[in-house]
Amino acid sequence: MKRLYFSIILTVLGSLFLIGWGLDKIAENSVSAEQPNESSAEIAVYKKLIDGFSQELSKVPFSSIEQQTISLQQQFQVEILLEQATSIALPAPLNEQLSQSGGLLLSSEQGTYLLKTIAKHPSLFIKILLPQAEQDHFQQDVLMTLMLYIGVCAIVILWLLPLTRRLYLLNEAAAKIGAGQFEQRVPHSRYSYIGMLEESFNRMAEQIQVLIADNKILARSLSHDIRTPMACLRFGIDAARDTTDLNKKNKYIDRMDDELTRMEDMTSAFLEYASLERHGFHLQLEDIDLNALVESVCADCSQLAKQHHIELTFIATDDIALCQLDFHWCYRAVQNLLSNAIQYAEHKAVLTIVKKSQGMRLIIEDDGQGIPEDKLDTIFEPFIKLDENRSREQGNFGLGLAITAKVLNWHHAQVQVKRSQQLGGACFIVDFPIHKS
Repeated sequence: MKRLYFSIILTVLGSLFLIGWGLDKIAENSVSAEQPNESSAEIAVYKKLIDGFSQELSKVPFSSIEQQTISLQQQFQVEILLEQATSIALPAPLNEQLSQSGGLLLSSEQGTYLLKTIAKHPSLFIKILLPQAEQDHFQQDVLMTLMLYIGVCAIVILWLLPLTRRLYLLNEAAAKIGAGQFEQRVPHSRYSYIGMLEESFNRMAEQIQVLIADNKILARSLSHDIRTPMACLRFGIDAARDTTDLNKKNKYIDRMDDELTRMEDMTSAFLEYASLERHGFHLQLEDIDLNALVESVCADCSQLAKQHHIELTFIATDDIALCQLDFHWCYRAVQNLLSNAIQYAEHKAVLTIVKKSQGMRLIIEDDGQGIPEDKLDTIFEPFIKLDENRSREQGNFGLGLAITAKVLNWHHAQVQVKRSQQLGGACFIVDFPIHKS
C-alpha cells in the first residue's frame, strides 16, 4: 500500500507543478501579447493626447500646472498624473524618447502608461494611465483556473486507468472462481499499484482450489474405500443369519467387528484430514532447535525400528539449528517421514541435518526399494498408497505424507523426494527457513 500512497501523492503534486508551470508560461506570453503596440490605433490616440497635454501645460505657469492638469483630466476623462523627473530613473536611450512625439510607452504592475516631458517645465513629467481590459483578464483567470482543474483531472484519470484495469482483472478472477473456475489467477505485473492485494488474492484462490480438490478427493476416496467393509458387513450379517452353528456365528460377528473398527479408523482419518486446514491458522510458533526435535522423534520411533529390524542413525549438525516452528505439528511431520522410511527400509534408515545458506536441511533416507519414478510427483497427494495391501494391514490410508506436506507448507518449508545416492532407497529432503533473530 505504500506504493499506492506514494504514487497518488507524486501524481497529484507533479500534475499541479507541471500544469501550474505551463499556465504561468501561457500567462506570461499572453501578458506580453496584450501589451499595447505603438502602431495600434488606440495607442496612437493616447500619444496624440499626451503631446497635446504637454503643449497645453507648457503654456501655463508652474504654479497653475496642477490646476490645469485637473481641468484636462475632467475635460478628456483621462487619468493624468504629474511625476517629478528626479523620481524616475531611465537609461539614456529611453530619456531621449521622453521628449519625442508620443512620449515613452512603459508598463508596470499597476498597468501600462505613457510618459512625456513638459517643455517649459523640465522638472515634471506628464503621465497618462491607459485603461485596462479588466473583463478580459477576468475571463483569462477563469480560463486558466478551468485549465488547471481539467489538467489535474486528466492526469489523475490517466493514473487511475492502470489501477481500474487491475481492479477489473481482480473482479473478473473473483467472478470466475465463484463460477467454479478455481484455477483462475490474477496475472502478475510489476507495475501494479495493488500488487500485495493481488498476491493475497492469488494465495487465497490457491488455498480454495486445494481445499476444494481435497474435499473432492476425500469424498471420492471415502465412497470408494468404504464399500469393501460395508460389503463385508453385509456378507457377515447374511452369513450369521443363515448359520445355526454358534461358533461360525461368533466368527462372523468378530469379522464384522474388525470391519467396523476399520471403518471407524478410516472415517476418523478422513475427517481429521478434512479439518486439518484450520489448524494452519493457529500455529504456536517458537524458536525450536531442529537437532533436539529430530532427536526426540528418533527416540520415539526407536521401538518401531527394532520391530522392523532397522538400524536407525541420526547425524546432527554442529551449528545452531534454531527455526520458527510449531513443535507439535513439525514433530508429527518428521515422525511421518521417519515412520515411512522405517516401514520401507531393508536394513537401515539415516537422518542427517546440515546447515544451508538459507536455512536448515533435514535429509531422511533408507535402503529400501525406493519410490517408482511415476509416483514421485504424486507421493504427497492425499490417499496415494505405494503398497495397497501393506497400507490396509497397518491402517494407513495414504494420508501421512499429505499431512506432512501441508504442515511443512504452513512453515514455509520445502520438501522434495528422490532416490538416495548413498543408500539406494527413498530420500526425503526438507528445507526449513532459518530463524533470524
